[in-house]
Amino acid sequence: MKTEYQITELYPVYDRCKSFYGKAQIWDGPDEIKLKSYDTFVATIKDNQLVIVDGIKNWSQTTKRHIREFAKQYGYINDVK
Repeated sequence: MKTEYQITELYPVYDRCKSFYGKAQIWDGPDEIKLKSYDTFVATIKDNQLVIVDGIKNWSQTTKRHIREFAKQYGYINDVK
């Protein structure tokens, strides 16, 4: 069975920038919500837990901002620094 996702652009609510210019997407599925930054899935919310893909120290500052914004919008405000 193929999982259907609703894909929307991540818009800044907490971040100071006006837009992420389409470089971050939210993939909302029946069992999980994923964040895609540029061409890479970097975070997932599943079973009420935020899971961030290893490698955050090597990611660009923009990808880190995408992750922080995603986490804050879904109520994981203190989970990402």
